[in-house]
Amino acid sequence: MIGVGDDDVSRVQVQDLAEGWGAPVEADWRKLVDLPDVGLAYVFGPHDGVAEKCLALIERGIPFVVEKPLGTSLDELSAVRQAAEAAGVPATVPLVQRGGPTEQWLAKAGRPTYQRTSFIAGPPARYLDNANPWMLDPVKAGGGCLANLGPHFVDLFLRGTGETVARVDSRLSSALHNQAVEDHASLIITTPEGREAIVEVGYAFPGSPLKRYCSFTSVGEAGFASVDSDGTATFTALDGTTEVDKINVDSDPLYAPFVRSVARTLDDGFLGLTTLAQLEDVMRPIWQAYDNQHGGREHV
Repeated sequence: MIGVGDDDVSRVQVQDLAEGWGAPVEADWRKLVDLPDVGLAYVFGPHDGVAEKCLALIERGIPFVVEKPLGTSLDELSAVRQAAEAAGVPATVPLVQRGGPTEQWLAKAGRPTYQRTSFIAGPPARYLDNANPWMLDPVKAGGGCLANLGPHFVDLFLRGTGETVARVDSRLSSALHNQAVEDHASLIITTPEGREAIVEVGYAFPGSPLKRYCSFTSVGEAGFASVDSDGTATFTALDGTTEVDKINVDSDPLYAPFVRSVARTLDDGFLGLTTLAQLEDVMRPIWQAYDNQHGGREHV
């Protein structure tokens, strides 16, 4: 690690990271990208500034990992994707449910015909507690729980079906916490073949050591698979036999393997990891849902 950047270098979290890595801290990210011999950059922070940072890295030929949603519109994401492809600069995204226990279990049902996800995380106040108040600002974040949590589960469905989205129906609400960003969102996404997913996400779970509520079901040509919030996983095959197991549904442990995968595939252009083109397919129905809600095309 050769440098850590943040707009507010006085934050305890920033200082702890820098101290742990023995790296200098810089408030101006432009100085970081101009350091000599930068081999890889991780791009996080307020979403309204992410595209600019990615384009600066592409200009310098620096591979990068960028957090979804990459910007606050599909246009920003598309511009970065096109620039990275044209320059041959590798980039990837931590859609960490890929290959995780939940995806592996749901795959038992085969290619999904119908899939349902419910993932309800803790309240918006947690972003104030962890010094990320910008996550509650729609201008800086682009949206709330749908933009933040939804990509993981739209991606699970698209990966499973091997299709893109043909139609999006949606509902967003901020009625529970009355913040400027939504704390609950529901999507119904349909593929050209008529395969369908219901994706529900929210910032509606209380502050608790339990962290969240989640549950998943998937129906395919092989049967019916389900995963509950306590990790109970059930698969019923077409012959009526049922298999029951216990899996880890906590998504936090999935980030360390992702980082190791980034290091392992850096020289191969992140072969096998999420591409920006795949993220674009994931974000298209999500930004469309915001535009449907707002009655415009501000995110397209």
